[in-house]
Amino acid sequence: MSNIGLIIEERSRDIGDFLVGRLIPFRKKRMIGPFIFIDHMGPTQLGPEKYMDVDQHPHIGLATLTFMLEGEVMHEDSLGTKQPITPGSVNWMVAGKGVSHTERTPTNQRNGRRTTVHGYQIWVALPRDKEDMDPQFYHFGVDEIPHWHEGSTSFKLIAGNGYGHTSPVPVFSPLFMVEIKTVQNYMLDTSKNLFGEIGICVVEGAIEACGKEIKKGNILVSKVSDACKVLVKADSHLLLFGGEPLNEERHIYWNFVSHSKDKIEAAKQAWNNKTFPMMENDKTYVPLPH
Repeated sequence: MSNIGLIIEERSRDIGDFLVGRLIPFRKKRMIGPFIFIDHMGPTQLGPEKYMDVDQHPHIGLATLTFMLEGEVMHEDSLGTKQPITPGSVNWMVAGKGVSHTERTPTNQRNGRRTTVHGYQIWVALPRDKEDMDPQFYHFGVDEIPHWHEGSTSFKLIAGNGYGHTSPVPVFSPLFMVEIKTVQNYMLDTSKNLFGEIGICVVEGAIEACGKEIKKGNILVSKVSDACKVLVKADSHLLLFGGEPLNEERHIYWNFVSHSKDKIEAAKQAWNNKTFPMMENDKTYVPLPH
């Protein structure tokens, strides 16, 4: 019997000068554990005239996790944070009751040279009792993220718990995000290592599961909680996402996530009225979509 619940193919969309691949939400699978949104950014060439400039926009009810594979992005927010995100490090912004932020090519990268930006923008829905918490921001360097090897296969625990390790990223529900890179074929068995719903994102290379090959640009969602055994091909790069589902359905509108439609409506009104928490040093403003 196949354990493949769903294979989600990346759907491309343009956001200005960028092509972004949306992985979730998907009409047949809105969330994987508490993960409610996964965008694949790039790889995109920047410079000498085109740069990344995502103007000030709001969030509620979620935590954003930015994970870069190539290039740098400068994060600034209404908490006063100014933090570059570089490959392998983790930016974790907890929106809670409300935060605004921008994402831009750093000033030192605007030098006319061509650079590549490639990474993932991930949203994790907060538990109901944390949706109204005060916003927070955390940054963790490459050396702070747990990493280990099984033979020639490398692992990083970007967030949560798994494989007997705990990431320093302060999460609020049982979840995991793991990066895996192979040199040779590797039999991946997540049973007793990862718990909850499991999504396997193929960044590069391919995996084989239940007699099917899944290539890059797809997420494999396991039907069996806590257990997933697949063959990872040589020279492959995976990101594993998942964990325990939240107790209530989550509603999503633009950049707002909540169990309550009323909270989303209040956030929309606050953003329209510009009474939402705003940045002091950035006057840009992305209007609410109609």
